[in-house]
Amino acid sequence: MADNTVNLPPGFRFCPTDEELIVHFLHRKASLLPCHPDVIPDLDLYPYDPWDLQGKALGEGNQWYYYSRRTQNRVTVNGYWKAMGMEETVIAANSNNKRVGMKKYFVFYEGESPNSGIKTNWVMQEYRLSDSSSSSRRRSQPKPDYSKWVICRVYEQDNDDDHSGGGGDNGIELSCLDEVFLSMDDLEEISLPIS
Repeated sequence: MADNTVNLPPGFRFCPTDEELIVHFLHRKASLLPCHPDVIPDLDLYPYDPWDLQGKALGEGNQWYYYSRRTQNRVTVNGYWKAMGMEETVIAANSNNKRVGMKKYFVFYEGESPNSGIKTNWVMQEYRLSDSSSSSRRRSQPKPDYSKWVICRVYEQDNDDDHSGGGGDNGIELSCLDEVFLSMDDLEEISLPIS
């Protein structure tokens, strides 16, 4: 996909939630089902530095989206993606806390080795399907290999925003844990009812 300009009417934006990325895009990709609109390109991420994604991945605002093959090698020409924290569970909002996938944060470091790398403001959220996603399929159908595909959301966070989920009005959805940790600074302002 050379030109990843989305041909949508004025006013429409691509701002999917974590659940939508997994259920409506990644699950369909892994199941070899058509996805309409087919706007997210396949991209072997790891040869590209994050600032080189313009024109290669689907760009919406300051975020880029693409499918990639899951790999342990997250090294680019000028640096590497370092995992930050544990994977977070993505839960379906409308179905009794059903786990639909996992999300993991990575931060881009410039340099060749983990000891000498320089942390940048580039963040990647990598989404993968959970193993339980395949349990709902009928036995007569061949089981797709869910472990091969991920969806990546890459963005450069603002210098004044030092939280991994992004802040402000940049379209990034915070997880429940992110919101709890971010609100801990404001505990003095919270007044709890006295019983």
